[in-house]
Amino acid sequence: MQNKKNNQSGYTIIETMISITIFLVVIMIGMSALLNVNLIHKKSQDMRSILDNLSFIMEDMSRNLRTGYDYYCGSGVSEIPLSCENGKTLFFEEATGETGKTDDQWGYEIKFNGDTYDINKSTDGGSTWIQLNPEEVKLSSDSIFIVTGAEPPNGDLQQPYVIIKLVGEITYRGVKSPFSLQTSVSQRKSDNIVISP
Repeated sequence: MQNKKNNQSGYTIIETMISITIFLVVIMIGMSALLNVNLIHKKSQDMRSILDNLSFIMEDMSRNLRTGYDYYCGSGVSEIPLSCENGKTLFFEEATGETGKTDDQWGYEIKFNGDTYDINKSTDGGSTWIQLNPEEVKLSSDSIFIVTGAEPPNGDLQQPYVIIKLVGEITYRGVKSPFSLQTSVSQRKSDNIVISP
């Protein structure tokens, strides 16, 4: 009798364990990458929401200033328009406001709140203020209003003009992102009456 050796071999338990381990490692790396992409997408969506909020603030101010008149750049309200180069408070008559009344004037202020600045809005002559920027947005002292041509037209041909500059940083989940936004607005209502001969 002869003993015949069987040289056919199959998968051993070790080979099966190694292939399962490699498969699990690949799956774990893939899942980790997928979760990271999802987290980055969520952060970018949240950051986009904050930036959209800032854009809305700028659009709201621009629209209201464009249709308003009698710009007064200074602390408190006044019936007399006044220009400024580096203002933190800006009042004006809203489009349907009454000239000569200060309690119906609208205003925007860049106010120091202890460590940073906030942008606030008033629709009752400064009696009450509403904070416009979300808590994640911190404005710096470089945020200003520049108003030119606001004074009554005594021979000047300059239409009232406002530059709004908001500078600061967005802090979201420990990540700080600086921003600088600027827009300019001219009064829609003509303040120059030209009489032709």
